[in-house]
Amino acid sequence: MRAVLFEAIGVLSVLGVLTQVVAAVELGIVPAKVITVGGVKVRPASPPKGLKTRADLGIIVNECMTAQRIHAWPVEKGCFVESPRAVKTPGGDYLVMFPAGKGHYGGKDRTKRNDMVAYRSSDKGKTWRGPTIPWDVPYGVHGFIPFIPRGSKRIYAFGTEPIPDRRKGAENAPIGYRISDDDGRTWSKPTLIRPVNDPEFLGMSLMRMCETKSGTWLLGTHAAIWKRTRKAPLSTRQYVLRSEDRGKTWTLLPGKRPSGWFNEAFDRMDEGRIISLGGVKALLMTRTPEGHLWELRSDDDGKTWSDPAPTTLVHPDAPPMLFHLADGETLIVFHHNRYSPKRPHFNREDRSELWCSLSTDDGRSWSEPRFVLANAAKPGPGWGNPNAKVFSVSYDDLLVDGEDLHLFVDFQTRQVLHVRFKESDLRKLPTKADLISR
Repeated sequence: MRAVLFEAIGVLSVLGVLTQVVAAVELGIVPAKVITVGGVKVRPASPPKGLKTRADLGIIVNECMTAQRIHAWPVEKGCFVESPRAVKTPGGDYLVMFPAGKGHYGGKDRTKRNDMVAYRSSDKGKTWRGPTIPWDVPYGVHGFIPFIPRGSKRIYAFGTEPIPDRRKGAENAPIGYRISDDDGRTWSKPTLIRPVNDPEFLGMSLMRMCETKSGTWLLGTHAAIWKRTRKAPLSTRQYVLRSEDRGKTWTLLPGKRPSGWFNEAFDRMDEGRIISLGGVKALLMTRTPEGHLWELRSDDDGKTWSDPAPTTLVHPDAPPMLFHLADGETLIVFHHNRYSPKRPHFNREDRSELWCSLSTDDGRSWSEPRFVLANAAKPGPGWGNPNAKVFSVSYDDLLVDGEDLHLFVDFQTRQVLHVRFKESDLRKLPTKADLISR
C-alpha cells in the first residue's frame, strides 16, 4: 500500500534532510521570464520594490515573508500534492497533512495513486519532521479537515473516504471522520456519516468546518455529476452536514439530494467553507465559476440558510480560503483576484496569484485586496499529468498562532510550501495601485 508514497520520497529523504535539499531543477521548477501580478507585467528576476523572488521555490513574495519547502515530488515521478491543512495540536506541535502521490483519487481508474502524508513541527514551524503516513488504506485519499471541539484534546480528521466499492461516478464517496487522542500521531478507522434524511449520501468534503457557540458542528460537502464537456464539465450541488450531538447523528441541509444549492448560470456550487460568526450566526462561503466567491448565511445555528449571493471578492473557479485572525472576530480571506470569463471552468492560470482581504463586520464588507504571493515559475505538469500546464498557488491553508501567521501553499500541485509572516504585516502588503506605482 505504501509504495505510492515512498517511491517518491525516497529521492527526497537523503541523510534525513527532506525536500529542502532537492534542487529546483530536479523538481522541474523553471523560472518564468515574465508573470502578471494584478494586471502588471513583472519580471521575477527584478521584482518590484518590496517584493522578492524565491526562484528555488517558484514564487514571488513580500519581503516581510519567509518561505520554505516542506514537501515536493520530482517531476519524473508524476506530480500530485494538494490541499495542505494544518492544526496546532493540543500538545503544542504544528501538524500539517495532505495527499501526496501520482494523482488524485478521482476518475474511472480506481487504482491507489496517493497516500495521506503528515509533517510535524515542535519549534513553531522552523523545522519539520516527516513525512509519515497517518493512516494506511488500500485506496487513494482526498484531504484532511482538522477539527478540535471546544474544551477537548481530541483531534478529528474529517473528509472524503473514497472507498472503491462505495464510490459513485468520478469522485462522490462517503464522508467520514477519524479521531486521534495522542496528539495526531495515530488515528482510528473512519466513522462514515449517514445523514438521517439521506443515509446513502455520497459527495466530497475538503474545506474547513466549524463549531457554533451552542456546540453544533457544521461541515460543508458537495456532490457532483460529471458531464465532461468543455462548456459544462460537471454539475455540482452544495450541502451542509449538521450535528447537534458531537457527530453521533447528522442532518443534510438544505435537504436530501438533489436539493442542494447551486448557481443557475453555471449549474455549479461546491467546496463550501463554513465559519462561525459567534452565537448562532455562521457564514458559508462557496466556489462557483461566476467570477466571485459566493456566500450563504445562517442566523439560527445552521438550521436554515439564506439564498446564495455573490460577494465582492473576485475569484475564479477555485475554493474559498477563509479564516479568523487571532482576535476571533476579524475575517481574512485569501483569493486569486483575477477571473477570465471566456474560460470560467477550471482555469488554473487564474489561480496563479494570491491576494488577501479583511473584514471586521462578519464578511459583509471587505477591505481592498492586498498582494500576498504569486507563481513565478513556468507552469508545471501537475495533477499527475505530464502534459498539464498548472500555475496554481491555491487550496491553501492558514494556521494562526497569535501574531504569527503560517500560510501553507499548494504550489502547482507539486510542492507544499510554508510561508511565515506577522499579522501586523497584513496592512503593509501592496494593493494593485501600489504595484503599478512601483
